[in-house]
Amino acid sequence: MAAPHVIVGSGINALVAAAMLSRRGEPVLLLERSDVLGGCMRTEEITLPGFRHDVMAATFVLFITSPAYAELAEDLGRHGLEFCHTPHPTAVLRPGGEALKLTMDRAANIAAFEALAAGDGKQHAADVGGIEADAEFLFALLGSPLWSGKMARLMLAQAWKRGLGGLKAWLGACLQPARGWLEGNYHCETLQALWAPWVLHTGLTPESTYSGQMGRVIAFALEAAGAPVAKGGSGSVPEAFRKLIEAKGGKIRTGVDVERVLVKDGKAVGVETASGETIKARSVIASVTPTQLYQRLLKQEALPEATQKYRYGRGNFQLHYALDGDPDWIVEGLEDVALIHLADGIDSVSKSANEAERGLLPEVPTICVGQPHRLDPSRAPEGKGVLWLQVPDAPRRIKGDAAGKIETGPEWTEATREAFADRLEEILKRHIRNFDQIKLARRAYSPADLNDININLVGGDPYGGACSIDQFFIWRPFAHSVNSATQIRNLHMIGASTHPGPGLGGGSGYNLAKWMGA
Repeated sequence: MAAPHVIVGSGINALVAAAMLSRRGEPVLLLERSDVLGGCMRTEEITLPGFRHDVMAATFVLFITSPAYAELAEDLGRHGLEFCHTPHPTAVLRPGGEALKLTMDRAANIAAFEALAAGDGKQHAADVGGIEADAEFLFALLGSPLWSGKMARLMLAQAWKRGLGGLKAWLGACLQPARGWLEGNYHCETLQALWAPWVLHTGLTPESTYSGQMGRVIAFALEAAGAPVAKGGSGSVPEAFRKLIEAKGGKIRTGVDVERVLVKDGKAVGVETASGETIKARSVIASVTPTQLYQRLLKQEALPEATQKYRYGRGNFQLHYALDGDPDWIVEGLEDVALIHLADGIDSVSKSANEAERGLLPEVPTICVGQPHRLDPSRAPEGKGVLWLQVPDAPRRIKGDAAGKIETGPEWTEATREAFADRLEEILKRHIRNFDQIKLARRAYSPADLNDININLVGGDPYGGACSIDQFFIWRPFAHSVNSATQIRNLHMIGASTHPGPGLGGGSGYNLAKWMGA
């Protein structure tokens, strides 16, 4: 057999690339250092037997709206992949008890928002309608290879359509921070609070450049496609990919730690594992962070200084509960909502994110609460439930506690993790009437814990690096980057650290596979 395309890592981008190349008949060997396939997609009984928790990634709106899923959905479905939906993908619950939920019915959303404040419904229609109208161009910018003839043609077409001045104005509007977008266009503070936390899930803050446009994109995507969860847990996604890849002749090995990319005459020719095994390769596809690629896999090579200066963003904190029943929220109507943010508004989101970026445990963290058993009853025994809590603004290294109540050192310890989890639980209890009665068990993961589970979550950063404008689009991961290419021939880099960035869309794996002829 000819030397395979060796893929290092098994996150969504690696799996997409492996599946697409295998379907084309290309020999593929995927190597994963963990014993568990899937990167951030894993489901485990981490609290009590029978309670299935998504340890990291939980929802798949980016995947089901991606070109990768459009091509692979039928095959993945044959191998058992199924998604569960709710008509209410998200909601916000403020400390004072004000709540607002989104439905997958645009007309209903417009009417509900207009009832809150005159003009807000009309503005929502304009925001999501604008994304819809610009979808071809916008999603090409957000997902397609940026150094390509297709992108050049699209840019020229837009310049012709809008005029150079119009294109400049459009691109300038895309750079608006979310604070400007929300405060400048919406009167209702609860509606502002509905959208403000979502920019954290893109690795940004309400003050970050282009976070307003990302907020509008998220609003459009949630309204159009919801916030689906995988039936049986997020771990069922890599399992379906495994069956598809192996059915098409691809090979997958877990528990194999790749230690080095073998380079000869400036060309990748294989990999060497930590056990000393040498594997020849037609090409090497590394679904890893720059830290792993350039400081470990290529540590023997002389590489540009920029590769040593890549920056990572805020950490992630996860908290999971096994419940003896359903949560009784303090506001009616949240029972079937997929993801509920506990946040007061733009200022509270900005404050917690800023504290985390300065190395502080946020005084009042922004909390995202998922209740996947309401969409997928298989997640818990009959009559029971699970909660998935994510704090997207935890410090990677700790400089103190913003509230001045938790004793800290520079590193996350078990004591620090549990004290911070206690803070989250106290907030949660103020929003769920029966929490003390239904709580059975909990399990917390600090940013350091997440790093230990997956070395690509550097310091617990789930977004593959800081998503600021200088490390995004054509500048991701570096200013000299050109699509998936590296300085080494036949060595390609994909994953969250490369364009189109983080999330479960599989975009970089898809783009590379298409470039390779899949």
